[in-house]
Amino acid sequence: MNKEGHVLNAALLSIGLGVVLVWPTTPGVDTALETLEMIARLSVPIVLGALFPDVDTAFGKHRKTLHNLFVLGIIAGYPLVFGNLQYVWIGVATHFLLDIVGSRRGIAFFYPLTKQEWSLPFGVTTSSKYANAVTVVVTAIELAALGLFHVYVMPLESTAGTMSAMLLG
Repeated sequence: MNKEGHVLNAALLSIGLGVVLVWPTTPGVDTALETLEMIARLSVPIVLGALFPDVDTAFGKHRKTLHNLFVLGIIAGYPLVFGNLQYVWIGVATHFLLDIVGSRRGIAFFYPLTKQEWSLPFGVTTSSKYANAVTVVVTAIELAALGLFHVYVMPLESTAGTMSAMLLG
């Protein structure tokens, strides 16, 4: 995916997750304001996370140096250690997903252990006129999966606390 696609994905995810996390049981002005506040809280970290992996275009090897499981682990663990940047990992993870699902090239998910790039056979090139449509479809699938997880498995707000408890014992 290109930069525009990653920002579009992050913006749509921020809006969708803002709605999912507030999930209005009684629609009203208070619920609308709470939803807007959640969208504002999510948008900057998710967009920053969505753009972060492409910093490797300035150094290292693009789609390898910052497009791997180790970087995602560090970003996901950051809030557990330092208590901030809770939503940046969502942007990084969806960046990876878009590069794997939405593009032909893929990413070297296990770099530096291997340089092999992983992708699915139905992606589009980053300059394709269909890139934004693919981004919207992938984002809709991500939101559906996160919404189902939030409603039927565990509230997304408590996921970080649960991970912290499991890791720190």
